[in-house]
Amino acid sequence: MSGSATVQAQNASDNYLFNTKGFLSWALTLDHKRIGMMYLVGVMGAFLLGGILALILRAELADPENWFLTNKQYNQVFTLHGAVMVFLFIIPSVPAALGNFLVPVMLGAKDVAFPRLNLGSFYLWVIGAIFFLVALLSTGLDTGWTFYTPYSTQTSGPVVAATLGVFILGFSSIFTGLNFIVTINTMRPPGMTWFRMPLFLWATYSTSIIQVLATPVLGITVLLLAAERVIGIGIFDPKFNGDPVTFQHFFWFYSHPAVYIMILPGMGIISELMSVHSHKGIFGYRFIAYSSVAIALFGFLVWGHHMFTSGMANVTVIVFSALTFSVSIPSAIKVFNWLATMYKGTVQLNTPMCYALNFIFLFTIGGLTGLWLGTLSTDRPLHDTYFVVAHFHYVMMGGTMVAFLGGVFHWWPKMTGKMFNDFWGNISCLVVFIGFNMTFLPQFVMGSRGMPRRYATYDPQFTVFHEWSTYGAFTLGLGLFIALGVLIHSLLRGKQAPDNPWGGATLEWQCSSPPPYYNFHTAPEVNDPYNYKPLTYRGEKGWEYVRPKPSTVPQQPDQVQV
Repeated sequence: MSGSATVQAQNASDNYLFNTKGFLSWALTLDHKRIGMMYLVGVMGAFLLGGILALILRAELADPENWFLTNKQYNQVFTLHGAVMVFLFIIPSVPAALGNFLVPVMLGAKDVAFPRLNLGSFYLWVIGAIFFLVALLSTGLDTGWTFYTPYSTQTSGPVVAATLGVFILGFSSIFTGLNFIVTINTMRPPGMTWFRMPLFLWATYSTSIIQVLATPVLGITVLLLAAERVIGIGIFDPKFNGDPVTFQHFFWFYSHPAVYIMILPGMGIISELMSVHSHKGIFGYRFIAYSSVAIALFGFLVWGHHMFTSGMANVTVIVFSALTFSVSIPSAIKVFNWLATMYKGTVQLNTPMCYALNFIFLFTIGGLTGLWLGTLSTDRPLHDTYFVVAHFHYVMMGGTMVAFLGGVFHWWPKMTGKMFNDFWGNISCLVVFIGFNMTFLPQFVMGSRGMPRRYATYDPQFTVFHEWSTYGAFTLGLGLFIALGVLIHSLLRGKQAPDNPWGGATLEWQCSSPPPYYNFHTAPEVNDPYNYKPLTYRGEKGWEYVRPKPSTVPQQPDQVQV
């Protein structure tokens, strides 16, 4: 083959990702990158639906009385919003979407360990999502996204169908986690030891362990709930010596580790963003790596802090309170090490870095306000108030959502081969930051003054806080739509992205943008993932590795290598 033909073939391979050959080329693909892109489109669609439902709720709550939703309709929209955001967006957003695209490329591998299982996981997610949404939208479900008994065993809504949808989604999560565990264990290239892996892989590995160990508990729980409704086995019914609180124990034994399924991958993203956009090696690499494992471990031990008011023994609640404070230690280690990474670094305030700084501010507020909810004396008056709503959203949305957006902007040039408008990306980050704090800071105040959560109507004294919260929600929505517009514009009008636009040292920046079918034309060179010394800036070509020239000093006879 001639030289020009070789170049053309290579370019065709590089651009194959978006050279669609029909629906089946995507529907039957085994390529992890295309599966990741399909996940990305799916979770962003779920995010759009959940966000619109949130705006409907906030519009209703701008007035203390019902003005366009009845109480039952409010409960149905509330249930749909929570279920869509948790099960269809937050949990799969980073592990399934970004993780599928990035994990093999970061490892220098051709694909995940089980490509067919990977495609099957995606279709399970699609089937579960459709099943779940049809069940929720058919006649409406008003149990709340937690499906608490005894109400969920007595209401007339489609509880069984919705729980079966959750069950199917759980299998998708388990298969994805299993695939990543095997991939990271068996497909690391020579020279990539555990402590030469990018921290995003550490976070993904820890998350996958939680997915595999905790998700079966959720599956068993929702099956027991379905059996309770269909045949009345009495697990949660006091008439048959059952206990409704048992459901809460089962549910939160999964759902609190699930909090770290949501937030740990986001923390892995922030570790990459802080290092790359400070152009400085990560501070305390091993501490951050071990903290991911510690968070995964502690996540299984603190579910009881959701149930301090449910009537547990005093000794039990004291133990859960102490464990809750313990989980803050590895999280704090990450935050302090990220800040230390920026110290004396060459910080570039581009869109990904601005989202990373946004994350640190919002996640820190979420973490610090959790101290009040982990303290027994203050949790009791704050339980089931808007203080909990604000804390939850600062951790989940201010954490996972913002990290997800930062990761999308960071790897967008690599995934699509297109650069975005950095100015408007920064504007979107600023509007998201303002809107988010306008939405949820007032909720801390009204929660501390006794405003209960989940109510469609409320005492008029809280009107001003709800009004500001509603203004903030629509501002936040504007910022997210700006971000979406920036990404869509880049696909249509964006400049061609260089292979390494940010100066990253991990392996994904050594392949073309977007990567070819097998990710690399030649085997990538494994180095320290946070060593930026061999990198030099080449203008429009981005950053490139510059290897030291061979020494011209004559070798001594005993140093000659044959």
